[in-house]
Amino acid sequence: MANTILRLPDVKARTGLSRSTIYLRVSQGVFPKPISLGGRAVGWVEEDVDQWLQQRIDASRHPVAR
Repeated sequence: MANTILRLPDVKARTGLSRSTIYLRVSQGVFPKPISLGGRAVGWVEEDVDQWLQQRIDASRHPVAR
């Protein structure tokens, strides 16, 4: 199975989040960390982003009772 790497514009389009929000959530440990592609280029593993999105969908449809 091939890993697809998403660059920031693709991650922003998929999540609806801004650049600053993505990096804030990465620093908080609640969004997948990017991988280095060399130099100053980074990208996200598509499967990691898809799993994060599915978790958000599941959480919104099945909220935890308090």
